[in-house]
Parts: sequence; structure tokens; C-alpha cells
Amino acid sequence: MLKFYRIHKAQIFIQESGDALASGMLRYLEVKESVKYIFELLEKLERTSKTYLKPDYSYKLKPNRYSASIVEAWRGELCHFAVTDEKGKILHYKINDPSMHNWFALALAVRDQEISDFPICNKSFNLSYCGYDL
Repeated sequence: MLKFYRIHKAQIFIQESGDALASGMLRYLEVKESVKYIFELLEKLERTSKTYLKPDYSYKLKPNRYSASIVEAWRGELCHFAVTDEKGKILHYKINDPSMHNWFALALAVRDQEISDFPICNKSFNLSYCGYDL
């Protein structure tokens, strides 16, 4: 399967102008190429799936455990925390999105202003001023 990534040549799309229509067309072509790529991967997977192990969905979580996972997301660190009870059932699960670190900094930056200050909130901190990423 990994060989497919080496042999698949991604189509590169370029628009001559930088207006909204060109940007929209570029996104359309990229999505169309991505869908084509996904279907090619699925077809390849169907032909070779018998040689790969299937995921074990019957896996039981260990009891009385704490687990943390931290990865770099596009806005910063994304943390997942899980705690299991004595039977191995999830007792508590929390996701700490990168924007949670940035909201306090935004509050300081827009002191005595509206929080919906678009250039600061959206462009400087890359946060959603409508609260979508809270």
C-alpha cells in the first residue's frame, strides 16, 4: 500500500488570477482530484485487503488507567485525555483543542473592544469569532 503513495502523481492545479472565482475553482479542482485519489486507494485496498490484518474491534480497555495523547494540529497542540474505571469503561474523556490556549491571549489582546474584532480574532489568532472552536 505504501508503494501507491510513491507511484501516484498528484495533479497540480494553478489559476492565473487570484480573484474569488479562481480561488473557488482551485478548491473545486483539488477536491475533485482528492475524491479521485480516494477511490483509487479504495480500489487498491479491495484488491489487497486480504493480505492485511483487520482492526480488532473487540479490544477491551484496561481498568483504572489514565491515558493522554498529544499531537500537533494546524493551530497548535491537540490533547486527548481518557480515564477508565475499575471495569475498563471510559469514566472521563476530554479533548483540549489548541484554541483553548489562545482564547485567554485573545481576551488580553482585545481588552476594551468587542471580541468579534475580525482581524485580530480570525487573522491574528486564527480563532472563530462566532465561538465554533470553543
